[in-house]
Amino acid sequence: MFSKGDRVSVLDEAINGVVVSVKDDEVTLESEDGFMMTFFVKELIKVNNSSDLMDSISRINISVVSKEKEIPKARSFVKERKDKHEVSAPEFDLHIEKLVPNKRGMSNYDILTLQSETAKRHLEFAIRNRIPKIVFIHGVGEGILKSELDFLLGRYDNVVFQDANYQKYGLGATEVFIKQSNK
Repeated sequence: MFSKGDRVSVLDEAINGVVVSVKDDEVTLESEDGFMMTFFVKELIKVNNSSDLMDSISRINISVVSKEKEIPKARSFVKERKDKHEVSAPEFDLHIEKLVPNKRGMSNYDILTLQSETAKRHLEFAIRNRIPKIVFIHGVGEGILKSELDFLLGRYDNVVFQDANYQKYGLGATEVFIKQSNK
């Protein structure tokens, strides 16, 4: 394991040196301070000489390094086609983290009530201002907020709703269409 001339370091002490002799499982070394010391093989570790640059370079696996440096391929996606005059619908995120700075101390009932009231406020604003379409982002979760939103939207006669575009929102959004009356 060790041979004469190897640079070694003692594991449990701050001693470095060069191997002078090896006999069975004992290694005699000359410390950097010039002292001769004997240690067991299990107490020493071989230290690479930092000046031996070519030895260090030869241990580098070039194929691994070149694989790390490869430019990742761009992900493909399908772009949503829009009409030239189509205006994007306003989106309202009903996640509690987006509505309050800190939800600590709020019960589940309080959270759901706040989310429902926020959705109702945005819906009534859209109806008053004749906005034809809005999107509520509710997330997937256990579906409680979605069912509460469905119940709320079902109470309006001039509102039609459906799951929003899957490519854009996944399963966590509802698209609301507001029928305009001729007033």
